[in-house]
Amino acid sequence: MATQEIRRRVFAGEMLPGTKVDQDSIAEDLGISKLPLREALITLEYEGLIENVPRRGAFVARITRNDIHDQYRVFGLVSGLAAERAATNISERELGILNDLADRMESGADREEQEQLNSEFHRRINHASESRRLLSMLGTLVKTLPQGFYEAHDEWPDKAHQDHRQIVKALTARSGSKARAAIEKHFADGADRAVALLEQQGFWDH
Repeated sequence: MATQEIRRRVFAGEMLPGTKVDQDSIAEDLGISKLPLREALITLEYEGLIENVPRRGAFVARITRNDIHDQYRVFGLVSGLAAERAATNISERELGILNDLADRMESGADREEQEQLNSEFHRRINHASESRRLLSMLGTLVKTLPQGFYEAHDEWPDKAHQDHRQIVKALTARSGSKARAAIEKHFADGADRAVALLEQQGFWDH
């Protein structure tokens, strides 16, 4: 929980590069002790989001625009491979479920529910790849992406809905190359949105 919340705050521009992490405040906000918070900071240091400086404390790392693009692109590349495999393996029943999830995302669900439906949408495509190796890699990578994307980016839901329809269309046509390309573009566009939002918030102005 602490790892996810700190990651969200960094990508939402609420914790700026170079600033010291207020561990007391975060622990109080989340209702947790210092131990799980320190463990979260160690995890985030491995991800490159936090720098733990001996005798000084934890600081938000000086993340670059390229860091953001790379993070989303790598996730998109692996997700694209999964979608390429899924185009061959996915059942008609699963395609129907994907269409239903896309419908529900477009039917006035609030942003939090859309986020959950989006995760389920991509999870089902990933599992349809029937690749244990890809699923293992995706399970690790998905933890490094911030939650709350739908809530933080006002224009993203409409764009995501269009992307999801393109992805389902490619999977229905059993076109691995188109499914892969659609997924990769979906995540590349997500990176552009994330960078733009951080720029608007002055993330790199300090």
